[in-house]
Amino acid sequence: MVSLLYSIYTAYKGYSQKLPFTRKDNLIRHWTATIAHIQLIFGILVYVQSPIVKYFWKNFKEAIQNLDASFFGIIHIALMLIAIVFITIGSALAKRKLADDQKFRTMLLWFSVALLIIFIAIPWPFSPLANRPYFR
Repeated sequence: MVSLLYSIYTAYKGYSQKLPFTRKDNLIRHWTATIAHIQLIFGILVYVQSPIVKYFWKNFKEAIQNLDASFFGIIHIALMLIAIVFITIGSALAKRKLADDQKFRTMLLWFSVALLIIFIAIPWPFSPLANRPYFR
C-alpha cells in the first residue's frame, strides 16, 4: 500500500506540475504493479487458510446470511482482486501513453480508484460490511 500511495503522490505531483515522466517515474509505476501482484499472491495464500473462509465455503447457504462471513468469504477477496485489476490496467495504459502528462494522469486516475476500492475492502471497525476491532 505504501508503494501505491507513493505512486499516487508521484503521479499527482507530475501531472499538476507538468513534470517530465522520467525513468524513475516509470520504475515507480512498474514496481507498484509488481508489489500489488506479490501482495495478491500472499493474500490468496492467507485466504485459503482462513478458518472463516473455510467455514463460509463449507456452509455456504447459512454463511451467506452472516455479513461477517460473507465479507471475508466473498466481498473482501472480490474487491481486492478488482483493485489489483485496476492497478494492472492503469500501469499498462500509462506505459503505453505517449505524452508525459497523460502517463501521470492515467496513473493518478486508475491507482486512486484502486486505493479507494482497497479502503472499502478493509474490515474497519466502523465498516457496515465487517466489524472488526482495531486490536484483538
